[in-house]
Amino acid sequence: MKQIPQSRINLYDLVVIGSGPAGLAASIYASRYNIKHIILGMDLGGTIALAHQVENYPGFASISGIELSQKFLSHAKILGAQIENREVIAIEKLNNHYLVKTNNDHQYQVKTIIIATGTKRRHLNIPGEVKYTGRGVSYCATCDAPFYKNKIVVVVGGADAACSGAIHLANFAQKVYLIYRRNELRAEPAWVNQVRQNPKIEIIYDTNITEIKGNNNKVQKVKLDKIYQGEKEICTDGVFVEIGGVPMAGLAKNLGVKIDKDNFIITDNQMATNIPGIYCAGDANAFQKHFQQVVTAVAEGATASLSIYQYLSK
Repeated sequence: MKQIPQSRINLYDLVVIGSGPAGLAASIYASRYNIKHIILGMDLGGTIALAHQVENYPGFASISGIELSQKFLSHAKILGAQIENREVIAIEKLNNHYLVKTNNDHQYQVKTIIIATGTKRRHLNIPGEVKYTGRGVSYCATCDAPFYKNKIVVVVGGADAACSGAIHLANFAQKVYLIYRRNELRAEPAWVNQVRQNPKIEIIYDTNITEIKGNNNKVQKVKLDKIYQGEKEICTDGVFVEIGGVPMAGLAKNLGVKIDKDNFIITDNQMATNIPGIYCAGDANAFQKHFQQVVTAVAEGATASLSIYQYLSK
């Protein structure tokens, strides 16, 4: 990368990498602590924006994911947050500070960093998945459900995203198969009850999809590893993969930040990593990796900013 003259490098107390609920909450608190900071992120609002409905965030009995994410974004901006739609590609140690490099040759010299990069969608890694992505294979029920009006679809997964996605799809599709590899759904009971009560949704337990088949243009069927109703294939117009995500921890690993066996970033209860000045909040953090909720992401973002305020004060 072309080196930028020192005079052109922006100086900040804090850079927040990631613009989802954790990163935006961190910004809100950083603004209140008068910490000079900037948010760098490619997906403004984060993956919560893809959620059909959010019904477990205090103060909102029911709100769409996109609406909730926009409220977070608006709140951060009202308090003066500087947000740039850039991808961070490298972080380097620079004396007592860090040098954050993004695409388009931008660099930022910072004292502290909050990594709030979240997770990326997990794939099935089976034949046909890549071939038919965008032609019947989707990773966002909220985005693509309207394209399947009066059609048959398959949802893969058994947690909150899969169940809420199946419910949303049932508003459009003629039939929704919810295929899960275990013998019991692990979503919140409220989502599970809605799935079971919806006449359009049929649950297939203890089953995996082993292949996605179709013609050159679109998905036509999925192959199962077990016989279901006398067949090992189900005809479908679409396959929605909702099996969670994997943490985006590459930047942290390159700095020497400790991660666990699942690549989640290890922090203490103040969201601090083993590297001074480096913090982590949200879904990439191992602190709450088995309870990845908007409310915990927001709490971690707020905690990280408080910790940084105390760190900078010293």
